[in-house]
Amino acid sequence: MDRKGLLALAEAGHDVQTPEDLVKDPYVLEFTGLPEADRWQEEDLEGALITRLQQFLLELGRDLFFVARQKRITIDGDHFYIDLVFYHRTLRCFLLIDLKVGRLTQGDIGQMLLYTGYYEAVETQSDENPPIGLILCTDKNDSVVRYTLNQSAQKVFASRYQLHLPTEEELMRELQLERNLLVQFRNEHS
Repeated sequence: MDRKGLLALAEAGHDVQTPEDLVKDPYVLEFTGLPEADRWQEEDLEGALITRLQQFLLELGRDLFFVARQKRITIDGDHFYIDLVFYHRTLRCFLLIDLKVGRLTQGDIGQMLLYTGYYEAVETQSDENPPIGLILCTDKNDSVVRYTLNQSAQKVFASRYQLHLPTEEELMRELQLERNLLVQFRNEHS
C-alpha cells in the first residue's frame, strides 16, 4: 500500500484538470435527508441541496463557487430556469446543474444543451472555457446519453444520484457485475 501517496491524495483532494475529472457517477446525496421514495419533487431535492450547500459542494468537489438557484434565462421571450449554477475556478467555466426525479430522457439532455449553448454564447467571457452541463437523475440509460451527445462538442454529462449509501449486498452485486464486465472485456480483447 502506498501510504505516502494515499496521504498526499487525502490532503490535496481530487485534482480537477478537465471537465471529465469534475463529474462522477453516482453522486451520494444521503445528507439531504430525503426518503428513498418517489413522493417528493425536484424542488424538494433542490431545496434540500441548497439548505445543505456545504455538503453538496463537498460531494461535487473543490474549487466550486455557488452562483445562482433557478437562474432565469430568456431566449426570444421564452423563459427557462436552470436549477443550480456554479463556477469552477480551476476549469474557469460555469457548471450548470439540472435536477431530475426519475429516468433521464433525451428531452432532458436537449434542455441542458440549450442551457450550455446559451451560457457559452451569452454568459461566458472570452478568457473562460465553455460551460459544463450536469444532469443529476435517479436513473439513466447510458446508450440514450451516448447517442444524444454523440456529435455534441459541448460538455454535458449525466450522473445518477443516490439518497443513501448502498447496502453491503448491493455493493457485492455491483462488484460482481464489474468483475464480470472486466472478464468479458479481457476475453473479447485477448
